[in-house]
Amino acid sequence: MRWPRLTQTRVIFGIATLLSLYSAFQAFQYVAFFAQRPTSIWLLLGLNSGYWYTWALLAPLVIWLARRFPLDRDAWRRSLPVHLVAIIAVTLAHLAMAEGVSTLLMASFWSGESTQKYDYWNAVKSQYFKNFDWEMMTYWAIVGGYYAFSYSKQAQDRTLRASQLEARLAEAQLQALQRQLHPHFLFNTLNAISALMHRDVEAADQMLAKLSDLLRMALDQRGGQEVTLKDELEFLQKYLEIEQARFGERLSVTFDIAPETLDAQVPNLLLQPLVENSVRHAVAVRIEPGHIEICARQLGEALELVVRDNGPGMPPTRLTSPGKGVGLANTRSRLERLYGANHQLLFSEPPGGGLMVTVTIPFKADEVAETDDFAEDIKGVA
Repeated sequence: MRWPRLTQTRVIFGIATLLSLYSAFQAFQYVAFFAQRPTSIWLLLGLNSGYWYTWALLAPLVIWLARRFPLDRDAWRRSLPVHLVAIIAVTLAHLAMAEGVSTLLMASFWSGESTQKYDYWNAVKSQYFKNFDWEMMTYWAIVGGYYAFSYSKQAQDRTLRASQLEARLAEAQLQALQRQLHPHFLFNTLNAISALMHRDVEAADQMLAKLSDLLRMALDQRGGQEVTLKDELEFLQKYLEIEQARFGERLSVTFDIAPETLDAQVPNLLLQPLVENSVRHAVAVRIEPGHIEICARQLGEALELVVRDNGPGMPPTRLTSPGKGVGLANTRSRLERLYGANHQLLFSEPPGGGLMVTVTIPFKADEVAETDDFAEDIKGVA
């Protein structure tokens, strides 16, 4: 794991600055309480800064060694001897640099006589034997700090990659559900055209033309999991035109759509399987005229969509677990994938009988949608 060079430099010298200030403060307190001779705070700051800043200069080398010779489970036997030798070499280099800085500072703050008998190399060797344990701990602290940062960054990267993979998986599952829904709808429509072909060839021909328009719209919307309610209703109208060509006066549809909901984002092909379910159970199996009502309204931060029919409805025991058909099962799965717990899909029996399906999802508006003209077209009876 490589740090950006500028970031690495800032972190290293930032830590060295904090340690320099802390050590200078501690030295000043010690001198104040125990020393017989007062010492300038600036000299103490300079001495401690020289000590820690020389470590800062050597830290990139230590980090390079830690990266080049890792101490993980597979490589520590090969890397440990390198680090043991490096501790000796880095300690000598650091004490030589720090002692040189100390010599210059002492000479500038005190008179020259205090350094006349000063032996630089003996001082370095003396410091080496006195402070080797502390120097070794500092070396390992730098190595440990680098590994802590490296492992933390790797963990963050793994978490990010896992979340990205999870998002891609969810998207792939949604795409699979959507692709499964298209053939289901297509096969049902083709079966309807096949049945009509033997009774009314002209009506079947009209249905084929409308199916062509409908498939073109479906292809234009492929890939997107959400569309505006306006686009969803336009697609639904094309579907209903096919069904009305099939059933004629036996099918009537009413739209009650609040204009402010037309720019709301809804799952693509959400309403069609719900309406298809009503067509199959409220119209296709009955001689009496069937009526379907489609409503949309905003409830605070939620969008409520209702599909209601006047068919035979469902037994009360099945309202909590309606049919397992592809359309309804996919609708339920897609809502769970897209909104989690922030949605509702309820089946109920409205006053007067029939079946009412209510979908509640978060209200997300598409600000660029144009809804005024369509709001007038969608009202009333189809």
